[in-house]
Amino acid sequence: MTDAVAALGELVPVALAFGAGAVFARRKIIQAQDSRIFSDFAFLFAIPCYLFGNIYASDLRVLFDWQAIGGYAATAALATVVVGVTARRLGKSSRGVAMRIMAGVQVNTAYFAVPVFVMLFGDAAPIFPILLLQVCLLTVVVISIMEFDGADHEAEDAEGSGRAAKLGRAVWASLNTPVVLACNLGIVLNLLSVRMPGPVLDGFAFVGAAAAPVALFALGLHLGGTGIAVRATTKEEIALIGFKCVVFPLAVYALCGWVFEVERPWLDYLVLIAAMPAPQNLFIFAQRYRVDEELSASLVVKSSVVTLILLPLWVQVVHT
Repeated sequence: MTDAVAALGELVPVALAFGAGAVFARRKIIQAQDSRIFSDFAFLFAIPCYLFGNIYASDLRVLFDWQAIGGYAATAALATVVVGVTARRLGKSSRGVAMRIMAGVQVNTAYFAVPVFVMLFGDAAPIFPILLLQVCLLTVVVISIMEFDGADHEAEDAEGSGRAAKLGRAVWASLNTPVVLACNLGIVLNLLSVRMPGPVLDGFAFVGAAAAPVALFALGLHLGGTGIAVRATTKEEIALIGFKCVVFPLAVYALCGWVFEVERPWLDYLVLIAAMPAPQNLFIFAQRYRVDEELSASLVVKSSVVTLILLPLWVQVVHT
């Protein structure tokens, strides 16, 4: 009982920042559409500042636990196969399969995992290796399926835009985000032992301190202003949300803990990362490739709500 109360206590800052955003949106104190301003500030500036400063000052030998990363990668690969084969057997198109893989396996790192980790552990640096794995491998797989799906190839080739060139641009765009660039810069300067002036690092820390509360406030604004039609939730949505929010983190816990023998605190980090909701990029990709847009938007919103509900449970799991 004491552990449960302690776990809930750790989530008070998360609930406060998120709840304030939701209340402000519902009461129209701040318009829900303005959440983009807050999320852009967090994603483009505050979170990169936070990650750069922390990775620059980290011991990379501790940060890159290859046993933990390998265990998570293997579990994600298995989950990708399960979701992909199931979707294919249900008659989904190649692009539909890719969207469901993204919904079931990838996680919302920048907008959700980073602020939650900062609030719970005071450090979001352990997310970075998984972020790189997701961007450099899982997202590339999804983009590849999207680009090489045969639906629009002839029209694209007629316009003079080759598939290989489009794939290259899409992959480069995913690697060229501020979050990834900040992390890579932090690693390079760390490895080269470049000495950064103290006031500069203090500046990054000052801006980075706003990352978690602003990101959670933006998420609350967005969800508070979104009409979530629970009764209209389809069986497929329930299955995908259940897989993402329950099955996948349990699989990470089992495989990483028992098969790959990942020790704590890394096992705790991996389970919480896996328990994060579907990424916001899911809807962006759905719009870009014109596939399952309504389903994708619904999964992003509803998986975020379910994650918030289940978060105390997962915090309790990793603290036992």
